[in-house]
Amino acid sequence: MEPWQLLLLALVGAVSGFINVMAGGGSLLTVPILLFMGIPGPVANGTNRIAILAQNLTAVVTFFRRGYSDFKLSLSLAACSIPGAVAGALVGARLDGVWFNRTIAAIMLGVMLVMWLDRGNAGATVPSTTPPRKRLWWGHLLMVGVGFYGGFIQLGVGFIIMPVLHRVLGFDLIHTNMHKVFIIGCYTPVALLVFATQVQMLWLVGLVLAIGNSTGGWLAARVQIKQGENIVKKVLYAVLLVFIVKLLFFS
Repeated sequence: MEPWQLLLLALVGAVSGFINVMAGGGSLLTVPILLFMGIPGPVANGTNRIAILAQNLTAVVTFFRRGYSDFKLSLSLAACSIPGAVAGALVGARLDGVWFNRTIAAIMLGVMLVMWLDRGNAGATVPSTTPPRKRLWWGHLLMVGVGFYGGFIQLGVGFIIMPVLHRVLGFDLIHTNMHKVFIIGCYTPVALLVFATQVQMLWLVGLVLAIGNSTGGWLAARVQIKQGENIVKKVLYAVLLVFIVKLLFFS
């Protein structure tokens, strides 16, 4: 690849990493860029996981250093997502969905409506409180589906996982993102391994993208901890609206 292409990937990766950690949907920027550069869909889908892994590991460390962590619960939720991620990655390495754009748009619209209607309700619980047993069961069960989607396509997985953590388990948005980056960081190596055995990975491209994603993820974690939940809501709603319009009318 030309130097300008690598620089472009790093810059797009930084924006993607910020959006991913703050809300979700950053891969809707990086994967199309990879496709535009002539990389086949399954290869782009797999290569993008290299950046996703680096981004989420960086965000986990940043949250931890700022005093935000619950590794026991994060790990149990992540463990439930891994079997789904394996199955999803096996499908994603071979399959392109005709209705992909419309499905993503519908999911994001639903997430935005749920979170808007949820103002002051489930997300208002004390973040350090362990969710009730029934909510924990539902949260762990739904993580299997989250893992499948993340393993399959990854694009917009934040919009799938955030309602589970925010609405079902009742975490505020900062703790939602804290758990989100840990869970994604756990199942991504598994999905990455599956893709590496199924398609030709572009490791240098993934590394350049990872540098950008990690920078953006680090910045997003610091900003939301400093600014509080309101900044997460603003970024989330803005990202959802932009991608809904893009996927429905300009795809």
